[in-house]
Amino acid sequence: MSVKSTADGGAPAKRGRTTRAAAAKRRSGEPGLVQLLTPQGERVEHDDYAIDLTPEELRGLYRDMVMTRRFDGEAITLQRQGELGLWASLLGQEAAQIGSGRATRPDDYVFPTYREHGVAWTRDVDPLNLLGMFRGVNNGGWDPNENNFHLYTIVIGSQTLHAAGYAMGVAKDGADSAVLAYFGDGASSQGDVAEAFTFAAVYNAPVVFFCQNNQWAISEPTEKQSRVPIYQRAAGYGFPGVRVDGNDVLAVLAVTRAALEHARSGQGPMLVEAFTYRMGAHTTTDDPTRYRSEEEHEEWASKDPIARLRAYLDHEGLADEDFYTRIDAESDALAKRVREGVRTMPNPGPMAIFDNVYADGSSLVDEERAQFADYLASFEEDGATAGQGH
Repeated sequence: MSVKSTADGGAPAKRGRTTRAAAAKRRSGEPGLVQLLTPQGERVEHDDYAIDLTPEELRGLYRDMVMTRRFDGEAITLQRQGELGLWASLLGQEAAQIGSGRATRPDDYVFPTYREHGVAWTRDVDPLNLLGMFRGVNNGGWDPNENNFHLYTIVIGSQTLHAAGYAMGVAKDGADSAVLAYFGDGASSQGDVAEAFTFAAVYNAPVVFFCQNNQWAISEPTEKQSRVPIYQRAAGYGFPGVRVDGNDVLAVLAVTRAALEHARSGQGPMLVEAFTYRMGAHTTTDDPTRYRSEEEHEEWASKDPIARLRAYLDHEGLADEDFYTRIDAESDALAKRVREGVRTMPNPGPMAIFDNVYADGSSLVDEERAQFADYLASFEEDGATAGQGH
């Protein structure tokens, strides 16, 4: 399975763990970073990105992040138990995904990578449907048109081109909607992303490119892939870019809302860089201790997006222990449903591989289907003949 691109071709680095100095380069809180909620849970204001949420909405964001993290953790466990072939965890990126996902409208269209489990949650995609592909029983598991949420894309960066093209079509149709395309810091090195930026800018497409900069393209840190912050690349293509604290769900929500409105109003594309951190492995096949320091991990653990929002809720008296207990119980129930659902997923029949290859059919696929059917039937015939011999 393809994974995030790296400057060294994807192989884990053998140069040792990152140093204290290298880790310091990736700290948030630098000038230009939009932040509305500090790591300590203190509310701050920003001149360009204001947001006013009700207590119910704030509690809803907390619930979204807790439910998403619980589901993600259950998926990791299922993979370790052999129930899934692979899993790409979002641990640490809940605020980036929930904040941006909740900024969309139902008529907006979302193009994810393969790690946007939180965004899928906000688009009402059943979490169980996300696991079918990773179990190997389907090619996606949901109808993209039901929730305007495209199937997961494993090929790195290609979804940005799909999004740009779709947004160009939206503009031609005169629709009052926008397109949101997700990609990672590693994908920003791909030519597809550069081409998507070019087409979106030239055609003034209503698309928001949302980069979750979790700072590691497998074993390759961001500073090995870019000489400037990723959001600054937008200027070279002629559209605005902004960097937001990706562990601050309020800031991500405010910035993404503004970016989507910018696109909807005919002002063209915008790039949002959510500066966050991948707390877990790239995928369940990865061992991040080979290239990351424990010091760096601990530093970012102190900026946990869920703990940050909970601190704010507690300080403002917007939630009590009964609320947290209910959310924990609800998340446990979700994990149980997912666990039981994965283990009882039916396996596809061997002929299913030919389904949905082409929308209108193909004579070549029909021929191959017939040949494979004959091949399978030959085993039944051989079995019957062997039985007669006894």
